[in-house]
Amino acid sequence: MRILSIRARLTLWYSSLLALTLLLLGGVCYGLLSYSLARDVDASLNSVARALEERSHGRGSFPPSEVDEVFRRFFGFSPWERYFGMFDPGGRMDSGSGKLRLSPKARKNAAEGRFTFETIEGIAEYPVRILTRPVIRGGRLVNLIQVGMSLQNTESTKRTFLFTLAAVFPVALLLAGGGGWLLARRALSPVDRMAEAARKISVENLAERLSDPGKGDELSRLARTLNEMLDRLENSFHQVRRFSADASHELQTPLTILKGEMEVALRMERSPEEYRRILESGLEEIDRISRLVDGLLLLARSEARALKMDLQPVDLLHLVQEVHGHYKEPANSRNVTLALGPLSPLSAQGDKGHLRRALVNLVDNAIKYTPDGGRVTLSLEQRDGRACLIVEDTGIGIPEEEQSRIFERFYRSQAALSMGEGGHGLGLCIARSIVETHGGRIEIDSAPGRGSTFALLLPLVTLPSRAWSAGDCF
Repeated sequence: MRILSIRARLTLWYSSLLALTLLLLGGVCYGLLSYSLARDVDASLNSVARALEERSHGRGSFPPSEVDEVFRRFFGFSPWERYFGMFDPGGRMDSGSGKLRLSPKARKNAAEGRFTFETIEGIAEYPVRILTRPVIRGGRLVNLIQVGMSLQNTESTKRTFLFTLAAVFPVALLLAGGGGWLLARRALSPVDRMAEAARKISVENLAERLSDPGKGDELSRLARTLNEMLDRLENSFHQVRRFSADASHELQTPLTILKGEMEVALRMERSPEEYRRILESGLEEIDRISRLVDGLLLLARSEARALKMDLQPVDLLHLVQEVHGHYKEPANSRNVTLALGPLSPLSAQGDKGHLRRALVNLVDNAIKYTPDGGRVTLSLEQRDGRACLIVEDTGIGIPEEEQSRIFERFYRSQAALSMGEGGHGLGLCIARSIVETHGGRIEIDSAPGRGSTFALLLPLVTLPSRAWSAGDCF
């Protein structure tokens, strides 16, 4: 089954709605016309009967010319099929058309002093509208006047009206349908242009954008929305390309080293110590590759919102103490003091392993980029209703223009590169992804030569209080 285009469907709906409207309007107009004609006929018959009543004065009959005159006076013409009858109180006709008869209803109403309107069929080709009007004088019924006329003119008028509607309806519908088609075509032409422009956009020309009609209507909003989507797609493609290039570069170095050492080892017989050294070097490169791949997988899962989280209340005080104890010796080996600052017993809802990794990445970076004799301080406090893990160092610092980029994948500042420290540039990116997955954020305060302060703000959770002392910090 072929699906109709939007233009055809709009035209069809518009035409259907118009047809329904015309039918309803025609029905209402026909009803009003019928009501108006019937009321006019009844009013004219009542006027004729009243005029004849005023002229009767006890007369039992009227000459046809006089009756014609009265009909012509109120109808503007003398109907071809007009009817008149004069009856005595007993219901016997004194004069008039022999076709007229008093119905039981008319006789009963006349006895009560009320007049009666009736539509009678069978007298003539068309129905006849009859009025029976009692003539009462001195409080008693003297005569009954009955006047009537054929409804041929009324029926003819209604038929003419219906024929006119039947002739106008398809013409109006055809014109409206054609106009609707042209309007829909004109209204949807920008959509066709946008579709054609979007069809030409590919990976090679993602910078192309759709033209905005600039009228501020729905089509303009659609164009802006599609352009915003193209912006996001272009950024995503750039990120994927940069990620692929950076990942390939980062993987190429350890793989090249590993391959070179293996090739050198195979060229000639070597001592067990030399083989051991080559294997240990190879394991170091494999560990480096493994950490890189692990970090990339974590970032991919985080961006896809598929990062597995074992959410439990995490004692952040214990976490800080654990990281401090683990990195105290590595810091001392680099002549860097790893100290504890003010600590508050706070907890957060999260995955302890991931939170530990985020904190470890910050501490590792702080130690790595702090010169000899420097200091790294870990603190835990409550800030703005959140738990705040603080890693403060006296390292090289980060220029303000680079602070917005240090959380990007594989990005390393110029100062960090100049120090010749190893790394992939994923630590801060991973830390931010983990913290944001927990509903938190990372804040940075840094300047070259002044060091850096990283603050991890996490949602608080209340845990049963436990006894602790200053000795817990050491």
